[in-house]
Amino acid sequence: MSVRRPAVLLTLAAIVLLGVTSVVVFKAVQQLRPAEATTPETATVEAAPARDLPAVSSPAVGALFVEGAHYCTASVVHSEQGDVLLTAAHCIHDGEGGGYIAGITFAPAYHDGVAPFGYWTVSDERVAPGWSSSSDPDLDVGFATAHQAGATRSLESLVGANLLATGTAFEQPITLTGYPDDSEVPAVCQNTTSKQDTFQLRVDCAGFPTGTSGGPWVTQQNPKTKLGTVIGVIGGFEYGGDDADTSYSSYFDTDVLALYRQTTART
Repeated sequence: MSVRRPAVLLTLAAIVLLGVTSVVVFKAVQQLRPAEATTPETATVEAAPARDLPAVSSPAVGALFVEGAHYCTASVVHSEQGDVLLTAAHCIHDGEGGGYIAGITFAPAYHDGVAPFGYWTVSDERVAPGWSSSSDPDLDVGFATAHQAGATRSLESLVGANLLATGTAFEQPITLTGYPDDSEVPAVCQNTTSKQDTFQLRVDCAGFPTGTSGGPWVTQQNPKTKLGTVIGVIGGFEYGGDDADTSYSSYFDTDVLALYRQTTART
């Protein structure tokens, strides 16, 4: 099993690997629209000048940093507060025997050393008990909040947000985005997901090595805003995958929904 979190973080504990595609299991497909969530077609996005944003990547996706180095990926999901991030659990918590990783910042739309929307402090991290106690790969999903000193607007109002869906189909066309730790631009791929097992998704996309963990699996992406509905994140089985060409995700079920609601309830 290969590791997907850069060497700079190895001393922090369990390593961040590749691949996550989660879809929470519910009695029926449920697309979360808390407080009448903005639909992907009309989600607000205030873009930086065109030269400051990667042409193929959503501004709601960005890199997670610790000690000046980016090591994982996260994305903004809709909430009433406008500050909720989604990533892999192993990007924010070391799992069994470990704890939450300190000093994380988030840079939405990061590329080429440029953070067009600045760096945001990551706090209020939350993972499922099954991850913190036993590193359960079916629960490799985490939420957090993002704040920036002096900001007068929420993160979501600046970069937009994806809707969160649970209990969706295993086979769906998605756009996958992640930040390889050896690259200053995000990798982006489009393909169709499939069922790995009862609580795991997979997708074949080349070029998603260490650092891409936490990258969102977005379906129904609006070609203009590049926002849609997130059904998974790189992680889960083998921390997301043991090679750079196949990624996995924990299935987004009631556990993920509970984490989301706990995060929004305390922000």
